Amino acid sequence: MRTVKGALHDAWHMLPAEHHANRGHGPTPGRDVRMLAAQSVLDLTRQVFSASTIDQGVIPTLEYLITHTAAVGAAYIQVTCAQERSYRVRATAGETSQTSRVKDLVCQGLPLQTPLMLALEYSSGCLFFDDIVTLCDTLTVGFTTVGVASLAAAPVRARDGELLGAFLMYTFTPHVWQMEEAAIFSLVSGTIAGLAGRLAADEQASDAREAALRAMGLALEVRDGETKGHTDRVTELAIRMARALYWSPSQTRALRWGAYLHDIGKIAIPDAVLLKPGPLDAREWTVMRSHVPEGVRFATALGFLPATALEMISDHHERWDGQGYPAGKAGNEISLAGRLFALCDVYDALTSQRPYKAAWTAEAALAEIESQAGQHFDPELTRLFIQVMTGDQDHAH
Repeated sequence: MRTVKGALHDAWHMLPAEHHANRGHGPTPGRDVRMLAAQSVLDLTRQVFSASTIDQGVIPTLEYLITHTAAVGAAYIQVTCAQERSYRVRATAGETSQTSRVKDLVCQGLPLQTPLMLALEYSSGCLFFDDIVTLCDTLTVGFTTVGVASLAAAPVRARDGELLGAFLMYTFTPHVWQMEEAAIFSLVSGTIAGLAGRLAADEQASDAREAALRAMGLALEVRDGETKGHTDRVTELAIRMARALYWSPSQTRALRWGAYLHDIGKIAIPDAVLLKPGPLDAREWTVMRSHVPEGVRFATALGFLPATALEMISDHHERWDGQGYPAGKAGNEISLAGRLFALCDVYDALTSQRPYKAAWTAEAALAEIESQAGQHFDPELTRLFIQVMTGDQDHAH
């Protein structure tokens, strides 16, 4: 692992040769500059380590670059599709041109064949451009159309060298990047790039896991033909409740993952029971209810699901009055995730058409849920659920 002292030494020597030979603007960064940069890198590193998303991790770095260089704006560009090499503007700081072209770039990302991003695929270090309008450098094609006049770019790579993204900083008037600025950019971007790369890789892994979990839920729907669309609908309802409760992104993600797998234990239920067209007898109900512990066993075996997701799977058939299953928990013994999801699950069941029933109206379903407050459902969460579903957010808390 490179030390901060080593990183500071390397940052200066990793600058392109032309910076030393042809751009000798100012002295080598002095001791005070290096010490300030070292402390800043430590602070930025702590912030990245404590971040749970790319946005949280890189924005302090972007703001630092604007504060300590002539750059008026900075951005983090993320590679979002390995096959097509699409580039998404993930985070920005400072000034941006207010043209419709910039707004399109922020929303839609950079074009697939952006020369600068293609150059960073093979660049071993930072690239600096002092006056892209006059020089007409082919690598900066497209940036003048959004008002950028000078530009610096640094690649962010995975451990295997794959390009994950890039840090950019820029000005709207030509600017010769000074040695001190180049050293700061190389040092900060080079040090934080590895951490940002780790966050990006973790995020990609998380996205892959989420896609796989949702696919499991959808596969179960194919087997149980009566519940088509149920997984996505209850997941959306759960997310709306999480927003109303101001849950953190990590809590909300856990809720989503649990929603995808809430009925996954039904894969262990025989077709004769799961697909029986008529009512179940007592023995069959015992078999059907076993899908909860089976689901918990399956989900736990995955090895990466957060506790909140597992709690939702285990508790979403429990009742506030203790008459639910599988454990007969009552009141606050039931996890918050389980109590929350029970509302979403029952609401969707009521408002969905099944072979044995017509779909209820939203009004009728909410009235039924309200009548079950304090019996089936947590009274406070029931009140919030009705407010969320009717749009009465002014009184949700």
